[in-house]
Amino acid sequence: MQQYEIPRHITSDASDNITDLLVERVKKTPNLPLYAVQNDAGEWLSITAIEFETQVKALAKGLISAGIQPGQAVAIMSRTRYEWSLVDFALWYAGAVSVPIYETSAPAQMEWILSNSDSVALFIENAEHLSRYEEIKNNTPLVRTVWRFDQKDIENLSALGKDVSDEQLEARRRSAKLADLATLIYTSGTTGKPKGCELTHEGFVELSRNAQVELPEVLWEGTSTLLFLPMAHVFARFIAVIAIHSGVKVGHQPDAKNVAPAMASFHPNFLLAVPRVFEKVYNSAEQKAEAGGKGKIFRAAADAAVAWSIADEAGKVPLGLALKHKLFDALVYKKLRAAMGGEVKYAVSGGAPLGNRLGHFYRAIGLTVLEGYGLTETTAPATIGRPSNVKIGKVGYALPGTKVAIAEDGEILLGGYNIMRGYWRNPQATAESIRDGWFHSGDIGELDGDGFLSITGRKKELLVTAGGKNVAPAPLEDPLRANPLIGQAVVIGDQKPFIAALISLDAEMLPIWLANNGGDKSMSVADAAKSDLVRNEIQRAVDEVNRSVSKAESIRKFAIIQTELTEESGHLTPSLKIKRSQVLNDFSPVVDEIYGSGPSTVEAAVNG
Repeated sequence: MQQYEIPRHITSDASDNITDLLVERVKKTPNLPLYAVQNDAGEWLSITAIEFETQVKALAKGLISAGIQPGQAVAIMSRTRYEWSLVDFALWYAGAVSVPIYETSAPAQMEWILSNSDSVALFIENAEHLSRYEEIKNNTPLVRTVWRFDQKDIENLSALGKDVSDEQLEARRRSAKLADLATLIYTSGTTGKPKGCELTHEGFVELSRNAQVELPEVLWEGTSTLLFLPMAHVFARFIAVIAIHSGVKVGHQPDAKNVAPAMASFHPNFLLAVPRVFEKVYNSAEQKAEAGGKGKIFRAAADAAVAWSIADEAGKVPLGLALKHKLFDALVYKKLRAAMGGEVKYAVSGGAPLGNRLGHFYRAIGLTVLEGYGLTETTAPATIGRPSNVKIGKVGYALPGTKVAIAEDGEILLGGYNIMRGYWRNPQATAESIRDGWFHSGDIGELDGDGFLSITGRKKELLVTAGGKNVAPAPLEDPLRANPLIGQAVVIGDQKPFIAALISLDAEMLPIWLANNGGDKSMSVADAAKSDLVRNEIQRAVDEVNRSVSKAESIRKFAIIQTELTEESGHLTPSLKIKRSQVLNDFSPVVDEIYGSGPSTVEAAVNG
């Protein structure tokens, strides 16, 4: 069995917990801004370490006065905003356990998480969230209190704790130890009912302290990041904690449509996102250039960027290419950096492989993308590239104190202090996933001689054709999604005679692409799915992907479905992962048509 690990730089005391990171930060730099909150005028107002701690303590005292006991679970359901971190730390100061719920969750999902976790209280953002809770409150009798962010509930709750002494609060703060439960984060539920991952204080504390040592270029006092990923996701939660430890100023932007102007005004130094975000940034820039009559220049600049990065990585950039790169930096690259605030140097990408072309492109324009790999079960990152040691197309190597191995069947195994204690109230699932000290990820990958990890697919998603060929969908799907027209791509073919794909269109990019390519920009998604212009472009994208694989792995047919695959439609998780079984179930008539099993009752344009 291949294995790679790095010893930890720092070993924390067993009595430590997450709150110690804030205590240490305040002691070191009390006046350092840790947060910036945007007011109605669009101005960013700073909140210093000591100001944040003061608010946390007041709210924690209020929670104690409200009857929240050590070890009790309290749920948080909200978009990404400052109050989320405030409540998180207040709960930890009170010795409680936080339970995140995605703000897009349906009432039935809320009911499952609230009841399964035994949550005794709930923080929500607004009236709309309240209405969803009202539908299921009779089925969650343990929830005795609901507090809202858009009311004065936090202010009132903080005032409630005025009679709680500092000594009482400190005793509560110290009640949780390194090995104790910090948060229950429920899995996305792509393959069944969400499972609660028991994440300890140790995972967050040790990862924060050790990762900061490994990433000093990214995480240093005075740097900043803009969070726009859902705070219910483990990735964003971990960044929120390590930012406290590292002295990073955090801004929040809950609305995806406002991310670009927020970056322009906030000027972040690093970003974190899933690959789909980086794809959309690139595609939007390309289509905007095309609309302005500068598409040829942009494509030439993109090609030069990729070529320059590949040559630079190899250690020798020809003079002509170097001059091209300098020219395009003035014409194109600096405008892209300006659109991201002008100060971004690094980005952390996780959730899926980014792809070589985009990795090289961003590196060449001055934005180094550090790809990482981890799961909810691993407290987010298990591996990540370092600024001084990046291999494009690979998701980095182990963080200090963690270890990575490849089983005989290719499955990625992970170990270390960051692994969850288990699945909440699910000993069977725990025993199946954690064996002999290793967490079995369900992902397939490879380790190179330097310990760098490559992700090649997901074990449960591996397709076996009728001819016996094993095909991983991800290497086909990821490059397809890079096309500006394609919203999602779902590769199919398990126990079928050939590989095919279900394609959904990107409704946001569709009118721009149509206008740039001589089509009718008012065309609906349904009509575009039947358009020869659109089908020909999708065929071109499929042909390009097929050139990188064997004939047995190639996509022989595709169907353009006439609806978007989104979180709202029930086909994506909040972290934008495909719910493959749901897609196959909902579009089974389309699948039947592709393979000649009968006429489709769901309209789709089929090519092949």
